[in-house]
Amino acid sequence: MGNCVASGGATTVTAAGEDGRRRGRRWKAPREEQLGSVPGRIFSNDGRSRTAAVFTQQGRKGVNQDAMLVWDGFGGEEDVVLCGVFDGHGPHGHLVARRVRDALPLKLMAAVRESKPGLDMAAAAWRKAFARAYKAMDKDLRSHATLDCFCSGSTAVTVLKLGSDLYMANIGDSRAVLGSRDGGGMVAVQLTVDLKPDVPSEAERIKKCRGRVFALQDEPEVPRVWLPFDDAPGLAMARAFGDFCLKDYGVISVPEFFHWSLTEKDQFIILASDGVWDVLSNQEAVDIVSSSPSRSKAARSLVEAAAREWKAKYPTSKTDDCAVVCLYLDGKMDQERDSTASMDNISLDYEGSAADPNEAQELQEPALTRNFTVRTVAGSAHEKALSGAADAAVAVGGGAACAHDQSWSGLDGVTRVNSLVQLPRFSEEKAAVG
Repeated sequence: MGNCVASGGATTVTAAGEDGRRRGRRWKAPREEQLGSVPGRIFSNDGRSRTAAVFTQQGRKGVNQDAMLVWDGFGGEEDVVLCGVFDGHGPHGHLVARRVRDALPLKLMAAVRESKPGLDMAAAAWRKAFARAYKAMDKDLRSHATLDCFCSGSTAVTVLKLGSDLYMANIGDSRAVLGSRDGGGMVAVQLTVDLKPDVPSEAERIKKCRGRVFALQDEPEVPRVWLPFDDAPGLAMARAFGDFCLKDYGVISVPEFFHWSLTEKDQFIILASDGVWDVLSNQEAVDIVSSSPSRSKAARSLVEAAAREWKAKYPTSKTDDCAVVCLYLDGKMDQERDSTASMDNISLDYEGSAADPNEAQELQEPALTRNFTVRTVAGSAHEKALSGAADAAVAVGGGAACAHDQSWSGLDGVTRVNSLVQLPRFSEEKAAVG
């Protein structure tokens, strides 16, 4: 395995090879209106490129708010791949996620140009480039003429594979996990940190900015971020794009950055939204992907396994949206493997036993807990009371809304509950002050 260290016009960049030398090649980044026709760029709900497979499945309520991206040849070089998963939340979360999917890569290329005119930068330079890109992305959302992001937002986990190096940045609770060979089996290595409000450093920042962090009585395992003067919106993450109602109260869009040096043992990377991680552990996900007889169907297999586990573990809850990108590090996406293992032979153990392979890697990966953002108690009096208030406040923030937005409720099913509880209710007095 490798080593993980936390650490208006078209853009033109100069690409470089693995040996660090300039190849003298100029790449003209496409404009946004040209993205749909870019070779090697995959953003469909079910697709594959030469290096990766993607799949997403809508939950049991509302529009699918997850978006994904695989961009082979990013920056004009064959050995460069950019992947991302974006999980929207709030009334316009699906639009925010898609906007981030399309605009963030272009802003990253613009940041690379500002840092240094090439892709062969050191990890420290990539950290700055990702930070600039994420900042520019949030600024884009704040000033967008038609997209209301006041109470809507999105996570983002992005992975750039540049030769034998991975550069990763994330906000929110979507996650990247590495599948690596260890002896005769596969082990899971978590590459990114779930940025939840109960992470001590995140909670400290939010409280210093007058935001509040606490969990509702009927879901004590889900810490949320609340306004100082209202029990809203109850965001279940500490960093996100959008969510401007909370940006003055400690929620930020600054990404956590990580660098990983690949070895021959590292096989694939899984990027997924929390709909997957809420019901499957890192090791379970790696086992499912590694056992898939077809690489092109691996992402679908993982999403379908997550959907089955939702039904088995939370039969009274509504399934969350699930999105998965499986990036194969050998670049042989078209290779169909013979596999003696079948999906039926995979044993899923959710009891957190001492044999959990993740526990043996404490010194090699971030010490993290599962997401656990699932509401397991439905129909409580508190839930019904807040549901009515959320429906009444859906028009806050202005702007035209689609028909399904008019009945949006943060408490009507797990699809929305795991990220947002209700929209803020600003009195005329508070609105005047603001």
